[in-house]
Amino acid sequence: MSYKVALVSLGCSKNLVDSEVMLNILSSNSYKLTQDTNKADVIIVNTCGFIESAKQESIDHIIELGQLKNNGKCKVLIASGCLAERYKEDLMIEMPELDAVIGTGDYKNIIEVIESAMAGSKVVKFGNQENVDIHELPRVISTTASSTYLKIAEGCDNRCTYCIIPKLRGKYRSRRFEDIIKEAAQLAGNGIKELNVIAQDTTRYGMDLYGKYRIAELLDALSKIEGIEWIRLLYSYPDEFDDDLIDVIAENDKVCKYLDIPIQHASNKILKRMGRRTTKEEIKDLVFKLRSKIPNIALRTSLIVGFPGETESDFKELVDFVKELQFDRLGVFTYSREEDTPAFQMEEQVEQEVKLKRQERIMLLQSDISMDNNQKMVGKMIKVLIEGKEGKKYYGRSYKDAPEIDGNVFFSSKEKHNIGDFTYVKIVEASEYDLIGEEMNEYSK
Repeated sequence: MSYKVALVSLGCSKNLVDSEVMLNILSSNSYKLTQDTNKADVIIVNTCGFIESAKQESIDHIIELGQLKNNGKCKVLIASGCLAERYKEDLMIEMPELDAVIGTGDYKNIIEVIESAMAGSKVVKFGNQENVDIHELPRVISTTASSTYLKIAEGCDNRCTYCIIPKLRGKYRSRRFEDIIKEAAQLAGNGIKELNVIAQDTTRYGMDLYGKYRIAELLDALSKIEGIEWIRLLYSYPDEFDDDLIDVIAENDKVCKYLDIPIQHASNKILKRMGRRTTKEEIKDLVFKLRSKIPNIALRTSLIVGFPGETESDFKELVDFVKELQFDRLGVFTYSREEDTPAFQMEEQVEQEVKLKRQERIMLLQSDISMDNNQKMVGKMIKVLIEGKEGKKYYGRSYKDAPEIDGNVFFSSKEKHNIGDFTYVKIVEASEYDLIGEEMNEYSK
């Protein structure tokens, strides 16, 4: 019997790739895919278990979708991913609506899990994070028609004291170079124009497999694939940047002048407590070097406020750092106290109210910085990847905007466009996070 399956993917882009691999396995085994959970015989929730808010979102989805076992067609409800790996049997005990729980290393067994659950068995699979084959990842692409993610590694060796990811995803494992290139070529053949290169830490790519860092070489090889126009490097930790990587970003026209570099803090005391391997001074030197060697580079970072031991003095140091560095894009999270991490046991835990106030202050500061940066774009012409239409205006992204997390460029056009087209837009207006412009027809031909 062929069942209809709906998959809800939560959390990060790395999780989304796992979801797409599951979708491919399902479709290759004659299962019918549907986006309508009300019509699904089987519902899979690919969960996130990174921080408290993500865990709660996953739990809320499971509870809500569990109601379809009584009110809809759903016969089997499955939780997969990081929350499933982290809480294992506890989820089955606390959430009886679940029929199966499968961890981050067991998602490729989804057919076996569904068949067992359909036969009435309760299934729990976990603990195989480092045994799953990560090299060949055939997928059903669920992102927009022209842009997708390209996962180059799995797991993490950084062991930051606040982070549970190494326990959920295992040690850092690079995919084979040739498998990544093969996948990228297939994606290009299917109309993909933008590759967003991801891993828990992209700068470490290759060291475990080849004994040397090969991220610069990989970006260069990807740029030679016909049909690929933009290559965007995400999640690059600041401690392993080398000149080869900087040079390929600076010199290769297909590599977006954009980097996402999570720094987390600027107080050396807090960075040390976090288990980070860089200092404020080293981060500043890297930012200045990138801006010197790569004109007009857009830099995104992420911060954590309210980490154990963060005093008002530490926080002021972070505020001053944000003012000085003027990042183009910035996200700030309140510290989430996660069991089974070293930081969970640390003294000097910060009150939630203080965390929220500090988060708000940084975000208000960044809002002003973003507004100033965007105002400087007025009058300039930029290349835009079109992603849709809203009312009478098209919208898309510039090289400065990563999918899902950054702003959009809205523009008017007399031409008819398809999703995935590139065009040129002259910016006429700016807000804190979005730009508004007019298509420059003479450049869009």
